[in-house]
Amino acid sequence: MTTLLEVRDLHASYGNAQALFGVSFDVREGEVVTLLGRNGMGRSTTVKCLFGLLPTTSGSMHFAGESTVGLPSHRIARMGLGLVPEGRQVFSNLSVEENLVATARLAKATGGMAKAGGQTSWGLDRVYGFFPRLKERRDNLGSQLSGGEQQMLAIGRALMTNPRILVLDEATEGLAPLIRAEIWQALTELKRDGLAQIVIDKNVGALMDFADRHYVLEKGKDVWNGTSAALRGETHIIHTYLGV
Repeated sequence: MTTLLEVRDLHASYGNAQALFGVSFDVREGEVVTLLGRNGMGRSTTVKCLFGLLPTTSGSMHFAGESTVGLPSHRIARMGLGLVPEGRQVFSNLSVEENLVATARLAKATGGMAKAGGQTSWGLDRVYGFFPRLKERRDNLGSQLSGGEQQMLAIGRALMTNPRILVLDEATEGLAPLIRAEIWQALTELKRDGLAQIVIDKNVGALMDFADRHYVLEKGKDVWNGTSAALRGETHIIHTYLGV
């Protein structure tokens, strides 16, 4: 399995306050990897570094063999990293359809046909087929959507960039149980289609059922990594670092 993303010994700071102390992880084609840990342990900071939103002080990041250190966010996104940010951050004064096309990117042609995640590239028709509710609300403003609809829109907007890795920061936070189940089902379908994902979420049980491998962060360091089967057997890791 080809390694798509490789992060090694990543350090980063907010001013004089160091936030990351040598984080390392990798993501392979079609794989779902999680970043686990309590709030403030470095998960979202790592995501900011991945997308060039926070400069690194040392370490390396390579996507498809190319270094991303120092690149602007739009360049990193064009390489194939798609972000579903914490808090959704949909454009409240744009319609659903305007939100979707605002940052759309064509997939690179592979073997004569545009591909993304092993399937035909993502466009409006495919997103509307994936989230029918968005098609029903296509003319509504982002501010007129429910929390669950906004989360679907945030995921759909990221898919419209035709990513090779989809990064989701707290994608189910604050959602009602039924809507949360819909989101997990959608992410499972994306995994089945072969789209690699990095997932940050507090629902450890759902993550162990869904993800392939996990990295646990504590005070800006990766302190454990392994498969879902291994994590289930490490109850002290779950209790000590995840508070579950």
